[in-house]
Amino acid sequence: MDIKQLKQFLHLADTLHFGRASEASHISPSALSRSIKQLEEEVGAALFERDNRTVSLTPEGEIFLSYARESLSQWDTVRTQLVERTGELQGEISMYCSVTASYSFLFNILSRFRHNYPKIEIKLHTGDHEDAIPRVLAGDEDFAITAKPDSLPSGIAFKKIALSPLLFIAPKQGLDGRDVNDLVPDGNTPMILSESGVSRKRVDRWFKEHNIKPLIYAQVAGNEAIVSMVSLGFGIGVVPKIVLDNSPLAGAVEVLQIKPQLKAFEVGIVTLEKKLKSPLIGAFWSQLGTDESTTEGEL
Repeated sequence: MDIKQLKQFLHLADTLHFGRASEASHISPSALSRSIKQLEEEVGAALFERDNRTVSLTPEGEIFLSYARESLSQWDTVRTQLVERTGELQGEISMYCSVTASYSFLFNILSRFRHNYPKIEIKLHTGDHEDAIPRVLAGDEDFAITAKPDSLPSGIAFKKIALSPLLFIAPKQGLDGRDVNDLVPDGNTPMILSESGVSRKRVDRWFKEHNIKPLIYAQVAGNEAIVSMVSLGFGIGVVPKIVLDNSPLAGAVEVLQIKPQLKAFEVGIVTLEKKLKSPLIGAFWSQLGTDESTTEGEL
């Protein structure tokens, strides 16, 4: 087996979907299927159970999953150590973040890094910020930009880069005949909330502390979609200020001055602690610094 095969196995183990795994591996589904079959023949065990509709790991596949992740981690460490001995650092690292985070933070972070380490390539993937930590834990990404959860998973290192308030927003034109200044999250006003994640947990806690049972109109994936639905007059939403600041629909919504405020988002970079031993990962990590000048009022 080779490194490429192990990466293909990990993509399939993480997605349990041949189409998405083949896309991530940059090969066709049939080529991925042949590669997995060859891998299974080499290890002498079926790694996946699959039929026309589902794919799942076998018990042997679960054991092999740990081996594959550890092997790739060791390979990255050895490769970068050897490169470091030959002179200037080179290779590639991967990063994951939401589109909003890419607008807000990447330019300063990556321009500084590229200036100091021009031979290190950076592969950027974007998507829902709720997938950030799972992708790092799975070994799919070296780094991710995300909001810090109330409890970090074991083995994850976090470095703060910004602080962003969580805001209640309402349609500027009002709602159901009520002026925007009269709108409050009182249990009678429809709410548009995230399906899950840090912001959802904090707004749920806010409602519980105020003995309010929210009237939930919609639960959506992605904060950008919340701004869109609020601007169309479907209800009140809750989003981080960095999302609102980067939204083309910011002028169509109004920030509600609700007290007490929701606990702010602590935004930062995450990586696996064990990866910090890698010269490439360590080099990137050392370039990061907390922006102490960034406050809730500035974001």
